[in-house]
Amino acid sequence: MSTHLARYVEHVMGMPISLALRGRHNHDALAQDAWRAVMDQLRWADTVFSTYREDSWVSRLGRGEVSLDACPPEVAEVLAIGEQAERDSGGAFSVHLPGPDGRRRLDPSGVVKGWAVQRAAAALRALPETDHCLSAGGDMTCLTTDPDADPWRVGVEDPRDPTRVVAVVPVFSGAVATSGTAHRGQHLLDARTGLAPQGVASVTVVAGTLTTADVDATAAYAQGLEAAAWLARRPGRSGLVVWQDGTTTTVEPVPVALSTR
Repeated sequence: MSTHLARYVEHVMGMPISLALRGRHNHDALAQDAWRAVMDQLRWADTVFSTYREDSWVSRLGRGEVSLDACPPEVAEVLAIGEQAERDSGGAFSVHLPGPDGRRRLDPSGVVKGWAVQRAAAALRALPETDHCLSAGGDMTCLTTDPDADPWRVGVEDPRDPTRVVAVVPVFSGAVATSGTAHRGQHLLDARTGLAPQGVASVTVVAGTLTTADVDATAAYAQGLEAAAWLARRPGRSGLVVWQDGTTTTVEPVPVALSTR
């Protein structure tokens, strides 16, 4: 298999989407068709789920203008994932978040990104003898088809200084997602209290799919000081918690090589 990397970048859903391909179909017509299919799927997801678009199905559902049955079936699928995450997290994660006025609003953003990217990556998984690493705002789903190939190496930013890397996660096939405040400020809340979690700076989760990794990273972050303990109880997950004082806790088994730089 060729180790040459072909790279693609576009913006959608308010964030950069980047793709690295290596192998048989890294820069040919099939690869470019797959990339277009990925972007088409993400643009569709934006029209359905964006809370910033007044005409999205989710915005209309939140205002009571349409019923859930009238929405595309994927809306019910995403909300079901969010409801399960709410149960699993004891209410810390929710798709119904408290707003400034104290009233709860429908906001499935904590599910949508990972779910949409994992779903869109189906076009890449269909490429024969081709590895991919698809990143959405730094959260990644990866596939390695050659057992002799090197893993994808995913850096975990220092939430206090995004120019530094605090860890490197080697991933053959799976996903890595990080929740924190390094880029967007304090936008993550504990849905039980409506307040920002205390003591935690970022949570990185490694899991089989980006849907799972993204949801659990957000849910763990919402646990605040209980982030590592909660994540350690999640079957099939591993991760790295960076605390506000700069210390870290690794949740085993984690394929993490702590950076010395």
